[in-house]
Amino acid sequence: MLDKRKRSILQAIVDDYISTAEPIGSRTIARKHDLGVSPATIRNEMADLELLGYIEQLHTSSGRIPSAKGYRFYVDSLLSPTQMSEREIALIKNWYQEKTRHVEEVFQETAKILSKITSNISLVLVPQVTQCAFKYLKFLPFDDCRTILVVVTDTGFVENKVIDIPTGLSFNDLQRIAEHINRRLSGLSFENIELSILREIQNEMLIDVDLFETALGILKQALVVEKNERLYLGGTTQLLSQPEFKNIEKVKSFLDMLEEEHLLANILQKQKNDGVIVTIGDENKYSGIQDCSMVQATYRIDGQVVGTVAVLGPTRMDYGKVMSVLEFMHNHLGEVLKKYKI
Repeated sequence: MLDKRKRSILQAIVDDYISTAEPIGSRTIARKHDLGVSPATIRNEMADLELLGYIEQLHTSSGRIPSAKGYRFYVDSLLSPTQMSEREIALIKNWYQEKTRHVEEVFQETAKILSKITSNISLVLVPQVTQCAFKYLKFLPFDDCRTILVVVTDTGFVENKVIDIPTGLSFNDLQRIAEHINRRLSGLSFENIELSILREIQNEMLIDVDLFETALGILKQALVVEKNERLYLGGTTQLLSQPEFKNIEKVKSFLDMLEEEHLLANILQKQKNDGVIVTIGDENKYSGIQDCSMVQATYRIDGQVVGTVAVLGPTRMDYGKVMSVLEFMHNHLGEVLKKYKI
């Protein structure tokens, strides 16, 4: 544990470095922060903090910057909880109202909102298939010989396909089939919809085999679409404005990593804890982001955790702001999504 003076000096170093991106010296701390001690005393305390691993020196002639250990202590023990302002909350709510018309746009705009407010890269992982539930299947009129088969999940994702109406069946027959399927499957998570249940429905209703196979295929197709379009990114150009990414090769390598959608989705899927989680530096298991920090938060629909939002940036990120925005998303994104469910 650090004593009060060391904690105050460490907090001053982290706060100033986050805002300036410049190494912090003892004279700067003495001038900007009323700690009631001389620069010499601050310098001695900084030497102790360096020995303890909380700060480090890039060059012998420079000041100190926080280490990953220092950032961790700052986040866990020094950072006071912050709340978003009413203006920021109103901005987000208005953004959703003005720019979203369906559920996919909610995820796209969430990524834009997070990157705009935090000035970092944002990631939004959409509801995972095994956590989604079947909501309903229905047939829509198309022409005399064809109909549109529609599958909808409880999170609002829709998949549809134009199919031929089987010989001998009327559109009313199709509606009756859809009603029976919906009674049996509505509310079941996709991981609990087994082929045996579907076969039971087919036998109960004497559903045409071709129609049954088509319906089963479109259901699977809906799931494939969700798997392939589950990650939204925002703010990748924010990298260029960060002093940590002045090296072109570093930027190129980082951008290449961001194109690895499956890798990023896998990183976010490992977030099983509810609430806001911060990983700093080499706490991130993937080597490509061990110079960065990631703040993640889950979001819920009807009490069920269905996805993750995250902010990725340099370890010198504004943790207070990022955490407050993600806490807001954790509490409210599910409610926004429910408004757009079909």
